[in-house]
Amino acid sequence: MKLEGIKVVDLSQFLPGPHLSMMMADHGAEVIAIEAPGGAPVRELGLRKNGHSVWFRNISRGKQSLCLNLKDPQAKAAFLKLCETADVVIEAYRPGVVDRLGVGYEAIKAVNPSIVYCSIAAYGQTGPKKFKPAHDLSIQADSGLLSVNLGNDDEPAMPNIPSADMASSLMALSGILMALLRREKTGEGDYLDMSMQDALVAWAPNVMGPVFAEQRSPIPKNERTWGGAAMYRIYRTKDNKHLTLGGSELKFTRNLLSALGREDLFEYCSGQPGVIQDPVRAFFREVFATKTLSEWDEWFVDKDVCYAPVRDLYSGIHEDHLKARDMLLIDDQGNEHLGVPIKFSQEPAQPCFELASIGQQNKQILQGLGYSDTEIKTMQDSGALG
Repeated sequence: MKLEGIKVVDLSQFLPGPHLSMMMADHGAEVIAIEAPGGAPVRELGLRKNGHSVWFRNISRGKQSLCLNLKDPQAKAAFLKLCETADVVIEAYRPGVVDRLGVGYEAIKAVNPSIVYCSIAAYGQTGPKKFKPAHDLSIQADSGLLSVNLGNDDEPAMPNIPSADMASSLMALSGILMALLRREKTGEGDYLDMSMQDALVAWAPNVMGPVFAEQRSPIPKNERTWGGAAMYRIYRTKDNKHLTLGGSELKFTRNLLSALGREDLFEYCSGQPGVIQDPVRAFFREVFATKTLSEWDEWFVDKDVCYAPVRDLYSGIHEDHLKARDMLLIDDQGNEHLGVPIKFSQEPAQPCFELASIGQQNKQILQGLGYSDTEIKTMQDSGALG
C-alpha cells in the first residue's frame, strides 16, 4: 500500500485529525493514537453498536492505542522516544498547549529533525482569534458561510455536514503528503499550521462572485448555487417528496425544457440567475408537483439532465451505486463502515476493522521502545499510562 513504512503519531480528538490519520491507516500507515486517561471522547458519543460508538468506529479503524498522561514526566519521555522514529505527528489542541506539555514541534524536531508535524486548530496558530475555542458550527458561522445556508424561513439553518472539520482534514492530508514527498528530496521535515477556518473559506471559490466583484454579501435565493438558477434547485413532488435539478448548463436546460414542451422558457435561463428566472422556477414547481417522485425517477431515465431524487440518509448510503463502489463496507460482526474514497488501481487501500481498546498496545509499543516490564509496571502504577 502507498503509505507502508510511514509511522503516524496522532494526539488529536473528535473529527479532523482522527479522520485524517484513519485515511492514512487505510493506505498502510502505522497509526498510533495517543489517548489521555479515560480515552477519546468520541468512544462514548452518539449511538453504539457491538460495544463501540458508530462515530468512533468510523474514525479509528486500524489504529493502535497508547494511553499516556502527558502531564507526567515519564509519559512525556516515552512520547518523545516514540517520536524519534515517527514520520508524522498530528495534534489539534488550542495553540500553545503542546508547547506547555513539552511535546510541541520544536521539542519533537530536537529528537527527530525529519518529522512532519501537523497542528490543526480552529483559527490556526496565528492571528487575533488563535486562542478562541470553536468547533465546526462556530467556524461556519464566523466565516460567513452559515449566513447563506438558509431554510425556507430565510433564517440560518443548521448545516448538514461538518464542512470545516472535513475541509481541514483533507487539506491537512494534502499538506502532510506534500511534506513527506519533499522530505524524500531534502531529508528535512516541516511544520504545518492548519486552520479549520482557512480550509473552509478556501472551499468557496464558486460563491465569491458578489463578495469579490461587487463588494457585497450574496442574496442566497438569487445566486446560482443556492436556488437562483431554475436548473439548480430543489422541487417538491406530488407525494410531498423532493427532487433536484443539479446542472444549469444550457444543454441540460434545453434538453429538459424541450422534453417538457416549454422551449419558450429557454431564454430566461440563458442569462444570470435570480428573479429573471422566476417564470421557469414557477413552471418547474407546478409541473414537478403533478407526478410522484418514483414517477419522475422513471421519466428522467432517458433524459440527459442533471437530476437526482432527494433520498433520506439511510437510503442514500445503502444505494446500489455506493455499494458497487465499496463505500459501504460490512465487517465480520455485521458492523457497517464508510468505505475508502481514495481508490488506486495499484496498491489499493486495505482498511482494517479492528478497534483498539484504550491503551491496548501500551506494553507492546513501550517494549518496542526499549522499556522493560519493570519500567512499564512502574509507569502504570504511577499513573503515567492512565
